[in-house]
Amino acid sequence: MFIPKDLTQVVLSSLLFSATAIHGFSLARRATVCNGHAELCSRSFGNVTFVGAHDSYAVGVNNLAVNQDQNVTRQLNDGIRMLQVQAHLQNGDIRLCHTSCTLFDGGTLLNYLNTVKTWLNANPNEVLSILIVNIDNQPPSAFDAIYKAASVDSISFSPANSSLAASAWPTLGSMIDSGQRLLTFLDNGANPTVPYLIDEFTNIWETAFDLVDPTLFDCAVNRTNGNSATQMSLINHFLDQLVLGQAAPNVAQANVTNAASGSGSLGAQVDTCIAANARAPNFMLVDFYEYGGGSVFQVAATANGVTYSPTTPVATPVSTSSSTPSGSSSSGSSPNNTASSLSLMALFVVVGTMFGGYRAI
Repeated sequence: MFIPKDLTQVVLSSLLFSATAIHGFSLARRATVCNGHAELCSRSFGNVTFVGAHDSYAVGVNNLAVNQDQNVTRQLNDGIRMLQVQAHLQNGDIRLCHTSCTLFDGGTLLNYLNTVKTWLNANPNEVLSILIVNIDNQPPSAFDAIYKAASVDSISFSPANSSLAASAWPTLGSMIDSGQRLLTFLDNGANPTVPYLIDEFTNIWETAFDLVDPTLFDCAVNRTNGNSATQMSLINHFLDQLVLGQAAPNVAQANVTNAASGSGSLGAQVDTCIAANARAPNFMLVDFYEYGGGSVFQVAATANGVTYSPTTPVATPVSTSSSTPSGSSSSGSSPNNTASSLSLMALFVVVGTMFGGYRAI
């Protein structure tokens, strides 16, 4: 008996729908490439090493208060998968500032999240983390309102419990399949009222920061509110220098600091962690990530047991090229990058003194 093709399709669809309804089969897609590698799809989030941009919003050149010279979209395109920010309450709005909004104002958190959302929409097979340093101790509800305004609350991952061991996090593939592939950690103030705002220090321990001596890059626990033996870990691998008594990013040494090997390098600190803990750190925060020509991503690939083979080269450091800076900040604000070095240092010291010292966190 001849059965029209259209009718056949209808019957098959009905049977499949019935089987799904009866047996609970999932028709959700299955990610085959996660964060650039098929091998990572079945890997727990707590068993992956990610490169993070320290003060990712603080973008510019010739400015002692900046830690990056590529805008957030370029950071993400090049491979950054943790964005660290400082959140300050300024005139009733949450803005991303460095120590104070007088020293450096990187724009509103809302504009920043809009940029992140645009990138995530264009890159559906990526899992991304944001680490918020909640300087002014804002309640989760304040951040929740902004996340909802940027429509990123619906793609934010909420863990089953407020604190998870590194081995208990879901796989990257399952996060991508669920559509909840943005993870936000708060360094303080998180509570169950907004479950997708995850408490950092009950889930992640950190090494020391503000180091000016590269020989001090180690893997000792500096901050935690949990069991470091089972938590995820974060290394602060950015080198500072003292300028009139205040710590400032040491961009002159960035090629060495970000290198895959050698004394004081990112690779050396990761090797130290592996030797001490039998596992690589989960997050590696760096300054001026593109210095080293992609070496920070090579370190992450080696830690993850995958091949680093980018289809395009990472950005060229703006401060060593003749090109126009690739965006003063992700949110469209225009930090002052043209003031003289002496004026910058003077402001740096004055603000640092007023606010209890420069906090390069």
